[in-house]
Amino acid sequence: MGSASSRDHLMKLLEPVVSAEGLDLEDITVTQAGKRRLLRVIVDRDGGVSLDDVADVSQAVSTALDDDDSMGQAAYTLEVSSPGVDRPLTEPRHWRRAATRLVKAELKDGTVVEGRVVAADAAGVDLDVAGAARRLGYEDLTRGRVQVEFRRIDDVDGDEG
Repeated sequence: MGSASSRDHLMKLLEPVVSAEGLDLEDITVTQAGKRRLLRVIVDRDGGVSLDDVADVSQAVSTALDDDDSMGQAAYTLEVSSPGVDRPLTEPRHWRRAATRLVKAELKDGTVVEGRVVAADAAGVDLDVAGAARRLGYEDLTRGRVQVEFRRIDDVDGDEG
């Protein structure tokens, strides 16, 4: 089984398992780590993922993998986590979960827009770009990235004094 077909098989196997735990399966990667393989399962949901969520889904994924024998007999390490802040925003749910966050959006015409996500729906995302509202349809976007803010503007208001 090639790596692309193996990944597809794992996605099809694990998506309902992760979904049953109330989470979205965002990605799966299998990499070689010395003599072992590392299986990374990335999960997310609206409101974020707790450590208890990760523990529950890890157990469910492990059971499903054991029952299916998808990883074969060779040793592997299972790592379940939520996506990091540097994960690209490519799906409507990613944009929705980035509400109030500062993002850089790459457009298909090659331009880049930076603004704060006001709202996102099935058709596109609303940004506040330097105080002006801007609507971007998903058909115009290639991807976006949340920008790391060490001190957000709404955090500053209550910190002075």
